Amino acid sequence: MKIALGGDHAGFEYKKELIDLLESQGFTIKDFGPYGTDSCDYPDFVHPVAKAIEGGDFELGIIICGSGNGIAMTVNKHQGVRCALAWNTEVAELARSHNDANMLSLPARFIDLEMAKEITQAFIGPSFEGGRHQRRVDKIPCR
Repeated sequence: MKIALGGDHAGFEYKKELIDLLESQGFTIKDFGPYGTDSCDYPDFVHPVAKAIEGGDFELGIIICGSGNGIAMTVNKHQGVRCALAWNTEVAELARSHNDANMLSLPARFIDLEMAKEITQAFIGPSFEGGRHQRRVDKIPCR
């Protein structure tokens, strides 16, 4: 599986750790930045992650900033992107299995690194259940 990651300066340290974790598990990873802790504008880094998901170049995306909110709002503007802000493993699992989320937003200032790793594992594990959930997911895009 190919996973794209991005975020802002507040998520940089977690992003490095998650990349190491995912690569050790055999996933193909692309880091869309940022590449340091200097203050930056998250749209510059998360729009490219969303475009990579939209275009089918990557199956999943993980984005990380301080609260997780701004980055999730940004990527959810892209058609075909369903990004969930998760602060625990249950939310991450349900986002994948019930909402067919293809992007995960993590709030680095509100969870510790171990929880970020657990949430990531919970997100990449399940697959979409379909069934009754498919009808709802089909209604997400504005038409």
